[in-house]
Amino acid sequence: MSDLAAVSQPWYRSLGRAQWNTLIASNLGWVFDGYETYALVISVGVALRQLLDPASYAQIPVYAGTTIALTLLGWGIGGLIGGVIADYIGRKRAMMLAILAYSIMTGLSAFAWDWLSFAALRFLVGIAIGSEWVTGTSIVSELWPDKNRGKGVGLMQCGFGIGFFLASLAWLFISPLGPGAWRIMFLLGVVPALLTLWIRRAIPESDKWKRVNERRAAATERKRSGAALSGQEEALARFTVVDLFAEPEIRTRLILTFLMSLASTFAFWGISAWMPPYMASVAAKAGLPAQQWASYVAMAANGAAIIGYAGFGFLADVFGRKPVTMAYVALAFLSVPVFFIWTQDLTLLLLAGAFSGIFVSGQYTWMAAWLPELFPTRVRATAAAFVFNTPRLIAWIGPLISGWLIANFGGFSQAAVVIAMVYILTLVAAPFLPETRGKPLPE
Repeated sequence: MSDLAAVSQPWYRSLGRAQWNTLIASNLGWVFDGYETYALVISVGVALRQLLDPASYAQIPVYAGTTIALTLLGWGIGGLIGGVIADYIGRKRAMMLAILAYSIMTGLSAFAWDWLSFAALRFLVGIAIGSEWVTGTSIVSELWPDKNRGKGVGLMQCGFGIGFFLASLAWLFISPLGPGAWRIMFLLGVVPALLTLWIRRAIPESDKWKRVNERRAAATERKRSGAALSGQEEALARFTVVDLFAEPEIRTRLILTFLMSLASTFAFWGISAWMPPYMASVAAKAGLPAQQWASYVAMAANGAAIIGYAGFGFLADVFGRKPVTMAYVALAFLSVPVFFIWTQDLTLLLLAGAFSGIFVSGQYTWMAAWLPELFPTRVRATAAAFVFNTPRLIAWIGPLISGWLIANFGGFSQAAVVIAMVYILTLVAAPFLPETRGKPLPE
């Protein structure tokens, strides 16, 4: 009878306090990452008008693209480092370090005195925020039950959309405060540091990681003593980044998911970053306040993205990781001409922006839901960090390319459609990965 009750009860009642606290901590960390990231996207134009000489104003799209690109480059570098750290010192401690680091660096961004100092500080912010996602994804995946893991990481992932929405809402009220309003946006980014005080006492370390860490320490000690190692011990004793490429199955999964992540990341930063300025240009032609409408479309896209992030996890627990990923990507591709080419009415543009937000942003949950299930515990954070972050070492040129296309070919539409073609990579790579819905995490 108790087994029947357990099966029939709502999914959320089967979770304990530690599991919920872990989700809340990971979600809030990602909320603040989202706020900090979109604060840059939506305020960079205003910041550059204060930091650049007026003679350079015509090239603001290029400077903006470069600043966003440098943030992504730092994110890629810092994220990979953070994933390795999380596999060696634990998910919980790595998360706390990441939140502290990006809070401090974001606050310092508010004190930039010219474009070069601003760009350099943004690069450092990128390095600091890179590892937060992988620690949250790893610990939620390892603490939540197999049948509900997609829901957990989907709810965690929607924190990024919440952060984007909060940044859009904040900018709506802060932007009228004058040319230095962007500095206030970044000063608010110091607040997440307080979250680490709660994380320290409220969430446990992953038992799966602790077991593997003990075995890793034992294997490393045996290797130092010159003892013969088994195949599993050799894998545990290897540096995690090297271990990713040592076994054919792990290596193949790494390459396929890297290509998919590259498509998601390259397209997102080459499309979403230009939605507010495109909306502003359409509003200006209609004689309406440009920055106000830019905030409106940002809130529409980011509000809808929350549904996309969370919805992906629920759908993936029902239909599987593979079909839901491919459906999201196909609809994301469709959303680009809908917003940038086929729609001119401002009200309809808001709806098109929301549609885009659901799928262009929401598809990111495939990484949170699928990646931890494809790699063993000993390299889970390193693998997830590699796949999630290293594409930024290539995708950081997306804003550069789209900024250059906008400046030299006279429009946002052409740039967005060209960038969106990269989604083909996902549609080609995804069918070759195994379906993992409801299966235990590989040890």
